[in-house]
Amino acid sequence: MPEAPLTPEAFAASTDVSRETLDRLRCYADLLVKWNARINLVGPATLTDLWRRHILDSAQLVPLLPETARIVVDLGSGAGLPGLILAALTRQRGMTVHLIEADQRKCAFLREAARLTEVPVRIHACRFDAAPSIAADVVTARAVAPLSALLGHAERFLTPSGACLFLKGGQSAHEVREAQAHWPIRVRERPSHSDPTGVILQIQRERAVQP
Repeated sequence: MPEAPLTPEAFAASTDVSRETLDRLRCYADLLVKWNARINLVGPATLTDLWRRHILDSAQLVPLLPETARIVVDLGSGAGLPGLILAALTRQRGMTVHLIEADQRKCAFLREAARLTEVPVRIHACRFDAAPSIAADVVTARAVAPLSALLGHAERFLTPSGACLFLKGGQSAHEVREAQAHWPIRVRERPSHSDPTGVILQIQRERAVQP
């Protein structure tokens, strides 16, 4: 039997978010449904379980953010997933979340979502290579590109000690092997809490061994 859709109340209970934060996320969810009827932000079929497929999917990255992280760059933010959700959930931590998205229609949605939810984010309406130089402690992405290409985009933003958190589907093993053949990285795979076939890739550079 298919799993019942996750409700906002069940999401709040599983993540221990405040009432204020839940209200912001409700506002975001309502806006996503409204705008998705006009522009393709997410797959229409996923809206039947929006709180699991999109909001919980993004929120599960919060415990993996280092306590010392101050700058997050979200590549290919699209509907603000995961970047805008992370910003909403970490408003009290003093982090700055940068959303990089080249599609102007999606950027219009991001601006409206940020305005209505009062979530402070910085939106860059441009390609990755045209974005300003940002020294990020964490780079995030969801469903943007194969891992090797994604690491190439992340490289120009990531600090030497920074980390990547990428949400990937069940076919990530091949991407990881290919990426490790070209990039000196350490990869930790964590199971997704929102998708039984999905994984979270937690990636850091390999540090050179001192002589």
